[in-house]
Amino acid sequence: MMMKLFLIMLLSAVTLSAADIKWEKDIGSAVERGIKEQKPLMVLVTKNGCRWCDVLKQNTLKNPKIVAILNRDFVAYEGVVDEGTVPPSLMTQGTPATWFIKGKSPMFEPIMGAVESADFLKALDIVKQEYKKSTTK
Repeated sequence: MMMKLFLIMLLSAVTLSAADIKWEKDIGSAVERGIKEQKPLMVLVTKNGCRWCDVLKQNTLKNPKIVAILNRDFVAYEGVVDEGTVPPSLMTQGTPATWFIKGKSPMFEPIMGAVESADFLKALDIVKQEYKKSTTK
């Protein structure tokens, strides 16, 4: 009985961790990996205690479709304003802010706020299309 319970708990933990975004540890390695793998970089700018940052991370960024797309087609990095991990060029008036970067340059103005999953999926599709267009020119 204990072995069965242990296996169920282990399987649950593996399933939950599989649904997480693979975040790069620092902006330098994120940029480098994006260039090397020819993928857009998504930089999420957050702040500790930001209610809307938590809403975005706990709802939209836990959506299995979004997680799968980000892990497959993007390089993801989270910079936290009050931890000093946001590049100065990506600082915004509010949080959360979601930037998409090609190489070392932003592709668009950031998406501000806690965007719903459907709109975030549309944005990811637009970013992928624009990235592909600008890469093939």
